[in-house]
Amino acid sequence: MTGDTHDDLIEWDDGAERVRALREAWLPRLGTETVPLDRLAGRAVAEPIRAPTDVPAHSHATMDGFAFDATDPYPLELVDVEVFPEDDPPSLGPGEAARIATGAPLPEGANAVLKREEASFDAGRLTGTDLSPGTYVYERGSNVAEGEQLFAAGERLGPKDALLLADLGIDSVTVRDRFSVGLLATGTEIHEGRQRDLDSAMLAGLVRSWGHEATHEGSVPDDYDRVESRIDELAREHDVVMTTGGTSVGDKDFVVRALAALGDLRFHRVALRPGKPIAVAELPDHDAVAVAIPGKPVGAHAVTTLVARPFFTGDASLPTVDASMARAVDIAAPGFAYAIPVTLDDGTAMPLGHADSPLPIYDDAFDPSVLSSSTRATRANGFVLTESALDRGTAVEVVPYPVVER
Repeated sequence: MTGDTHDDLIEWDDGAERVRALREAWLPRLGTETVPLDRLAGRAVAEPIRAPTDVPAHSHATMDGFAFDATDPYPLELVDVEVFPEDDPPSLGPGEAARIATGAPLPEGANAVLKREEASFDAGRLTGTDLSPGTYVYERGSNVAEGEQLFAAGERLGPKDALLLADLGIDSVTVRDRFSVGLLATGTEIHEGRQRDLDSAMLAGLVRSWGHEATHEGSVPDDYDRVESRIDELAREHDVVMTTGGTSVGDKDFVVRALAALGDLRFHRVALRPGKPIAVAELPDHDAVAVAIPGKPVGAHAVTTLVARPFFTGDASLPTVDASMARAVDIAAPGFAYAIPVTLDDGTAMPLGHADSPLPIYDDAFDPSVLSSSTRATRANGFVLTESALDRGTAVEVVPYPVVER
């Protein structure tokens, strides 16, 4: 075994960064395909995309009015022509102006547009408001310059990116294949049907919303040989094996041991509650990566979205909304980041799990152990990350769940 030992507890954001770096190493190993713009959402660009031309290709008017050189003094001679968006623009001489429609290309020699309502005429001569060059003009190359790199290799695209690509005249994009992810639940109680597998459907939804393919691959009981054998099989079929359960240090927690035997364990356990016992490994003999998620459902969601997400999206950022705490929340043990689920109401964050919330689990000190198993906690709007106690009325930054689920 190489890399970090499983006894090393690291900061959760360190784990997220290690996972993001792992993505950069593994993404180029995937194949590629070319997709149209309406199918690019969630896909990773295979190669950098540079602008093939200036955008806009020509300066054009953003108002109906009159085009001319703003450095020429009034009055101006109005030429007998009107320029529309579909026209090839004429050339204007010094002291000349032409009628122009919104979106029409600017005539050569013009650099500004005078709005119609600001213009006046006297014997065919145009006067109006004094303008600076560039007034009501969308200038050539002001949006995108030819040759400018707009997307980096590996960057994950979203629906809005189709707007810019279409404006560049690009109709399709070469992207990396999606990661194939095999989901494996561990635990005798799940394998024998005595407890429901709560995590796999949630994890499949996350993987798919992050733009990849997820396949339920069943379960295995708490038997070391069967755990190792099944992970070995799935790692030969998928790019990523994602397991649930068996990641702690109990007598029947075999997953981490199996990963260490099959490949290189990169880290095990992050300083996050709930969700601490996550493990990530490379399985070079299988050309695969393994992510072992703890079994408690709310903790599984927390650590997957905070630590594992960058492998699938390349993004570890956490945009937040400002709020104030509705109740004080203490913490039981220092040295951890606590992901406290909250509901939001008019800028106030109520910790869901507090005795005064609809889910009364704890009175004063946040209890990640019990809350990690409480699926009702998923009705929160987001969570607050903190390493210290929070007083009532404390200003906090709430991470909305949609931020980490897309």
